[in-house]
Amino acid sequence: MMVPAVLLLLGALTAVAGPRLLVRADWPDREPVVALWTWQCVVAAVLLCCALSMTLSAAAAWQAVRGHVFASAPSGVVEAYALSASGPWAAATATALACAGLWSGAMLVREVARARSGQRRRRAELRLRAPLLPGEAATTGQLVVLEDERPEASWLADGTPQLVVTTAALRRLKGRQLDAVLAHEQGHAQARHDWLLHCSAALANGFPQVPVFAAFRDEMHRLVELSADDMASRRFGRLTTALALVELNEDRGVFGPSPAPHAHVPLRVRRLLTPPDRLSASRRLGLTATAALVPVIPVAVTLVPGLRALG
Repeated sequence: MMVPAVLLLLGALTAVAGPRLLVRADWPDREPVVALWTWQCVVAAVLLCCALSMTLSAAAAWQAVRGHVFASAPSGVVEAYALSASGPWAAATATALACAGLWSGAMLVREVARARSGQRRRRAELRLRAPLLPGEAATTGQLVVLEDERPEASWLADGTPQLVVTTAALRRLKGRQLDAVLAHEQGHAQARHDWLLHCSAALANGFPQVPVFAAFRDEMHRLVELSADDMASRRFGRLTTALALVELNEDRGVFGPSPAPHAHVPLRVRRLLTPPDRLSASRRLGLTATAALVPVIPVAVTLVPGLRALG
């Protein structure tokens, strides 16, 4: 039974080649939304290879699983997969992949729980720093101002979505720069970037030895910011958005000789001030369609023996 082994080999090849091709390409920074989609398709293909290999290995190792997987399949299809000829490695492969899947789920639950706990702490801190006055109704506005000497702006997505800004940030942000910051944060919320960050962090933390997952996490953090920058700049202009970034981060040393903690901020400002040419609509469509085909390949490989038996 070669299909599970071929799927694992295909998953390893995708995990190695996919990130290298994306890193060498010149279009991800020009089209961050397409790049986000492409990265998701690559990682989905890797995970799908593992899931399908686990399913076929389990079907080969245990008759009960085989009965469920091939319940309505003709006998010729079952014979095409040569499940009965599997060696003792089938059970070990299925068990290892199943454990990896459970571990991934546990890491995702942990990341989501950690994020929600952080949001609850921020909400509690917000209630302490900006308490409601007697008789005042709960705020439903999108903007909450805190007294602070540090220029900061953050988005609270759980519960009532709100942009929390400090008085120092308000003193720095001029004209429509505050609107650009709000649009940037709303872009994150509308695109559900938080789930992309949770999933990528769960995979990277759960499997630190797998380079594709670490690259996926790093690129998600970078590309979601570029995508939100583009959303804000389309409404309020690139110069306004760039100046808002500068005003919020100038005192953090990110523009100095060693801006390692926030090295992406100067690159984002430079990109906004000297925007790269966008790809044509036809090429964007082509890249999107090509990326969508990547997860289809493992499914096609899995179905080949059965389709041949039926054909």
